[in-house]
Amino acid sequence: MASYNRIIIVGNLTRDPEHKQLPSGQGVCRLGIASNRQFKNRQTGTQIQEVCYVDIDVWGPQADSCNKFLQKGRPVLVEGRLKFDTWQDQQGQTRSKHSIVADRVVFLGSNSEGGDVQEEPSAEDFSSAKPSFGTQDTAEFSKIAQAVLDKKRKKETETPKSSAFIDQPPFEDDLPF
Repeated sequence: MASYNRIIIVGNLTRDPEHKQLPSGQGVCRLGIASNRQFKNRQTGTQIQEVCYVDIDVWGPQADSCNKFLQKGRPVLVEGRLKFDTWQDQQGQTRSKHSIVADRVVFLGSNSEGGDVQEEPSAEDFSSAKPSFGTQDTAEFSKIAQAVLDKKRKKETETPKSSAFIDQPPFEDDLPF
């Protein structure tokens, strides 16, 4: 039987990132996020807010970026896979919980506390990074990073074009089933 383990979640960081360097040199960063769901109770008509707390493990160069640019309260989008952890606590009880192993972390908005954390990476932040996908030199990598940042800034400053929405009837075909 085929299986598919993919999760996308948006929430705010509940604590500052916890960064560790493994003996192999690879970085790992543990994030905690809270994702809110608001709904109206059908019986009472009151608004109810449900909060889901999730731990997230980020590996490699992305862990270093999370440690550098994220702090408590910052909104993030995380895409990854769900993992089930079990362990023994100090009293010998078997404990378990779900967590997420992140494939991608997207920094959303600015931090809510207005701290002095740099809001988004600049081209200089990429200049010392070495791409892991090939043998490009650092100068070319910096040019690519700068082009991406310039395109992002241009997109943010552009005014959206008004697109005419044409309402069409639903597609109908002559299939016999």
